[in-house]
Amino acid sequence: MKKLSFIFIALLSTSVWAQDATCTAAVGEKKLAGAAKTSFLKKCEADATAKCEAAAAERKLAGAAKTSNIKKCVKEAVGETA
Repeated sequence: MKKLSFIFIALLSTSVWAQDATCTAAVGEKKLAGAAKTSFLKKCEADATAKCEAAAAERKLAGAAKTSNIKKCVKEAVGETA
């Protein structure tokens, strides 16, 4: 049962990010440039970090696993920077 819960949480956290557009894609859609783009990306990355940290805490990750998971999660949420 515990393994099933872990798998469900992992799939749920992945599907949450799959529904959201990446920060970089949002910048393109909104046609932001200069200071507005920088500000938007900074806020978006901060929001993504908070969500990823919450997801890691929910999954009870610690140490290197937590750090690695948060880093990967934030990278996926921000997207490729131009």
